[in-house]
Formats: sequence, structure tokens, C-alpha cells
Amino acid sequence: MRGINFDYAATTPTRQEVIEAMLPYMYEYSGNPSSRHSFGDLSKKAMLNAHVKVAGNVGAAGDEIIFTGSGTEAINTVLKGVVEAAGKKDCHIITSAIEHHAVIETCKYLAKRGCRITYLPVDNRGMVDPDEVKKAITDKTVLISIMHVNNEIGTIQPIAEIGRIANTYSIPFHSDSVQAVGHLEVDVNDLGINFLSMSAHKLYGPKGVGALVIRKGSTIMPLLHGGGQERGLRSGTPNVPGVVGFSKALELALLEMAEENKKNWSLRKKLIEGLEEFASEVHINGHPTETVPHIINVCFKGTSNEELMRALDQEGIFVSKGAACGSAYEEPSHVLTAMGLTPEEAHNSIRLSLGRWSTEDDIDLLLDVISRAKK
Repeated sequence: MRGINFDYAATTPTRQEVIEAMLPYMYEYSGNPSSRHSFGDLSKKAMLNAHVKVAGNVGAAGDEIIFTGSGTEAINTVLKGVVEAAGKKDCHIITSAIEHHAVIETCKYLAKRGCRITYLPVDNRGMVDPDEVKKAITDKTVLISIMHVNNEIGTIQPIAEIGRIANTYSIPFHSDSVQAVGHLEVDVNDLGINFLSMSAHKLYGPKGVGALVIRKGSTIMPLLHGGGQERGLRSGTPNVPGVVGFSKALELALLEMAEENKKNWSLRKKLIEGLEEFASEVHINGHPTETVPHIINVCFKGTSNEELMRALDQEGIFVSKGAACGSAYEEPSHVLTAMGLTPEEAHNSIRLSLGRWSTEDDIDLLLDVISRAKK
């Protein structure tokens, strides 16, 4: 379907270069990497190469990564796997009130099984205070899980500082970096991260492929059991074409990251300046500087997001209320209410996200439609 996409944070189209890298492993080199023959070896080598390349691009070793079916699976693997490995009925996890539903819902599941969860508050810009992380630590804490970039507002969390605190107390640290990898420089060594979750479809790779960095020395139980693939931590025949596509997409994203971010900062400035013409009727949600350039969350006072989204959709402009994975939830955004917005303000907010094919003309049309919709 043709149109103007302002919802890149939900998913990105798969780049042609990525598709071309994947195609041989869909037919010509389609062997099972677990098979003990030369045909299977071709797929096995592709998997090993992808392990090394993807891991290396975030500062990890090739044997410190497993590929999963999604970022959600990677997150579930960490939270459930660490708790199970701890073997404690009264274990404790520290996370934030603005995490992705993959973290929030997994924590709810673990809470029903006796695990205590601390949801740290955020300030009115969506920022976690590292001192609050330190205060929340107990002798029962088995994991700290704080996202790197918030998927609804774009705020970048002080991950390096939180990582230092976690390491000081010898507590494993997980970061959901699905919205960070490919948009920021991410190095698990510099950030003090033990577990890092990623997803291919957020950086112009295929859907249905995620990855999880598991640093050496980390203790974790597998989520899936079976044939023992991925070092016994993720059984099941791997999606070789998808893994190859993930590797290629990340390679291209990092090569072009500086240029794309520069372009998106310029488009962001143009968009916000245009929106500010609505004066007091518009408020930008999130941190003004500690943010990725491609995610802009806007509150339009007196206009519901559903009303505005319908007007935009009729013009072929696609935006979102927030996380696509949370679209089934009719409640106001938990991210925005945690920041202090009222339910009405949250219901009046939309997320606009830029990407590789966004242009100044797209911004002009968006502003024009919004202006007409609010009259």
C-alpha cells in the first residue's frame, strides 16, 4: 500500500540489499545447519558468520549471541531464564514503569509465580534516575532490566551509569535495545550490559528475527528445549535466511547511521518548528536532547489521537498512538501516564517516527493535514 510512512518505529521495510543477501539461503543454500553433510555446512557457515558479525557490531563475541524469533522472545528468554536459573521463589527484578510490553507482561507473569518486581518511576521527560536503581537493590535482586531507548517517546536512558551500578553490586543487567541498535553506538562493554535484546525489523531487516547477547559468565536457563541449537539456549531449526538478513541489515545501518541521524535531526527540527505554530495546543513528550532523532511524541490538546489518526490516514499518512505491540490495549499509554500526563493528554498524543525514506515534502504534507484537521 502506497502512502507516507511516519511509523518507522513500529517496523521498517526490508531493504533490497538485505533481500538479495537472504535469497540464496531460501533455495540454493537451503540446507539445515544442524545436518552433518556439506549441504548443511553451507548454512552452518552462514550462521556462524552472522553470529560473529552481529555480535561484533555491539561489542560482543560470536559465541555470546543467540538468534531468536523476535525481540520479544529475546526479552522473555532473559527474564524467565535468569529467574529460573536463580532458583529462588522470592527473587527480585528491578525494571522501569515505561518498559515495552514484552518486559512489562513478562514481569507480571513472573510476579504471579512469586517474583517481586520493582517498577522504577521516571521524571516528566521519561528518564530513569540511576540513584533510584541503586536504592531499589536488595539481597534478593537477580536482574536489572532497563530499556536503552523508549519506543514511544525516544528518550535515551543513562544505561552506562546504570550498568556501573549493576556491576558494582554484581547483579546481571539486561537492556532492551530494540530501538537503540542501528540508531546509536551500542557497545556492551562500555555500557556494562550482560544481556542485550535486539530485533531485525527495526533496522530494515526481516520480520521474525531477533537476537540476544548473553555475556560469558552469565547464568541463564533456556526458554525453549529441543535439539540444542544455539549452544543449547534456543532449540529449533534456525531461520537462516532471516539471520543472514539481520546481519546484512545491521551492517548497512551502522555504515549509514551518522548520515541518517543527521538527516533525521534536520527533519525533526523542521517538524517541531512547524508544530510549534500551534502554540499552546501542542506539547512534545519526552526528553528534548537525550533522545533519538527519529521518534517524536506529540500531544495535541483538545484533539484525540484516534480523530487525528483517521484524518491523516484518509490522506495516506500513517502514524501511531504509540507502540504497535500495545495497540490491543485500550488504556492510555503507560509510558505517558508514568511521565505525569493525564489520561486525556495521553489519549491526545501520537507518535511520529522518521526513517530512511522520509523527506521534507513529507513533513510539509503532514503539517498541512494536521493544520486542516484541527480547524
